[in-house]
Amino acid sequence: MAMAGCVNLAPDYVRPDAAVPHAGTAAASDSAALAWRSMFTDSRVRDTVALALANNRDLRVAALNVERSRAAFTQTDAQRLPAVNAGASASRSRAGPSVSLQLAMSSFELDVFSRVRNLSASAQEALWATDETRRSVQISLVAEVTSAWLTWAADLQRQALAQQTLASQERSLALTERRHAAGAISGLALAQAQTAVESARADVATWPATLEQDRHALELLTGAALPAALEPRAEDAERDLTLLVDLPSGVPSAVLLRRPDVVAAEHSLIASHADIGAARAARFPTISLTASAGRGSSALSDLFKSGSGSWSYGPSISMPVFDGGASRAAVRQAEVSREIALATYDKTVQTAFREVADALSVRATLDERLASQRNLLAATERQLRLAEAQYRAGGSTQLDVLDAQRSLYSAQQSLITLRLSEQLNRITLYKVMGGGWNDDNNTSS
Repeated sequence: MAMAGCVNLAPDYVRPDAAVPHAGTAAASDSAALAWRSMFTDSRVRDTVALALANNRDLRVAALNVERSRAAFTQTDAQRLPAVNAGASASRSRAGPSVSLQLAMSSFELDVFSRVRNLSASAQEALWATDETRRSVQISLVAEVTSAWLTWAADLQRQALAQQTLASQERSLALTERRHAAGAISGLALAQAQTAVESARADVATWPATLEQDRHALELLTGAALPAALEPRAEDAERDLTLLVDLPSGVPSAVLLRRPDVVAAEHSLIASHADIGAARAARFPTISLTASAGRGSSALSDLFKSGSGSWSYGPSISMPVFDGGASRAAVRQAEVSREIALATYDKTVQTAFREVADALSVRATLDERLASQRNLLAATERQLRLAEAQYRAGGSTQLDVLDAQRSLYSAQQSLITLRLSEQLNRITLYKVMGGGWNDDNNTSS
């Protein structure tokens, strides 16, 4: 047994250089280390995310996969220890009765070439990779729940905007009807005003179904009915689109290597090195031990008397002679699997870099886009006020007012969409950064 593990045929693991450009990420301070609870300024969002972490089925499956991998590792690692069995028997024959008790160690492999140790190491790396996959699912769940909640809040704001627009169109129609009754405008202008009202009414009618779909999408993620106290509110719809703290405008490349998917890919790569060692060891002789010790007698009362003991011990060696190239092919298969794992790791790092770079690129333009959209909204509001004033004074047509109303409605909708995009970008940054540097993404949190 002292010889076990004295030779390890697995290749040494060296972390590959990151397959990403060395320039292009800006350094960020440790203030970027945000846990998910630190992202939100509103307790409703925090409690909604906590509800999802407790009940989401995808996360539950990911956690059960970890437990299954842990059991598989325990089963594999147990092969490094001898298995001892106890047995008892009693029989009667013409020669008389016979009773025996025995402890036996059956075919314990001396792991001289670290075959079993490498199998255990591979199973352990698979366990760690599965746990990182669970963490990745959890970070994605936090992002998806938050996105769904904010989308619901944005749709509430869009519904309120549609209702306000309908009310404005109805007021314009009432004015148009009075002017038409007085003979100041034609029937065409009246028809245009009526068309605008019906169009606004049809727009309002679409939102109840959309909001119900938003609820269903969020409750699928939370895995339970959402309490009314956690729902976004129509009266707070505008404020609800500013519930996330800001994230940094840059991130050091080292953070990419801490993303759960990158860490999981590296564990798989390390496991492939151990698999090579196990495959190589299978081509060498296998030394096994069997042993037993016990007592036997013709009567149960004499079982533990002196002279009733017995023992046996026997080593055996098995050496592959001819297997049709199967063992050599197994080694080659393990080596190719390592190359696949390396390529997968490189691609995962590259994907992480691209996702962060994309999110930062969007982030760099959002402030300017928001400022421009607010200026456009202010301009369309002035346009509508002027058009309505001139229409009442008889200096413009109903069509000018309708055009100004449509422009204002479009600008207001675009601002809601852009403000939602700004918040979703913060969520995206949190997700692609792997949940922050000092993560508390545990279900218990």
